[in-house]
Amino acid sequence: MLYYLGSVIYVFVCLVLMLVILLQQGKGGDIASAFGGGGGSQAAFGARSGATVLSRATTILAVLFIVGALVLNILAQRGPGSVVGGRAPQAAQPSSTLPTPTATPPAQQQSAPAQQTPAPKPAQ
Repeated sequence: MLYYLGSVIYVFVCLVLMLVILLQQGKGGDIASAFGGGGGSQAAFGARSGATVLSRATTILAVLFIVGALVLNILAQRGPGSVVGGRAPQAAQPSSTLPTPTATPPAQQQSAPAQQTPAPKPAQ
């Protein structure tokens, strides 16, 4: 039950993470800025700006994504959480309440046992 609840929450986190990533604005990723000809800032990935709500949401959802994957993996390895599943099977005890047959079954025809051939003698 806990595994299925975690799976539903995990799928919800994945969908929201995709939505938040798609809502973010690009940071000037045209071809000129990729090779340093874009002017403006000399930083490799553009100027550092303050963290917006969407970037913070992306970070939080990304952490939840990774932690959720690990938790679901651990829950899946534990197997079903049955109380009876962990007990060893009890030895079968003969029961005296079973009825005993009164009539014996008719004799079955038995065939003769197959002849066994002797093993070949090792070469010397």
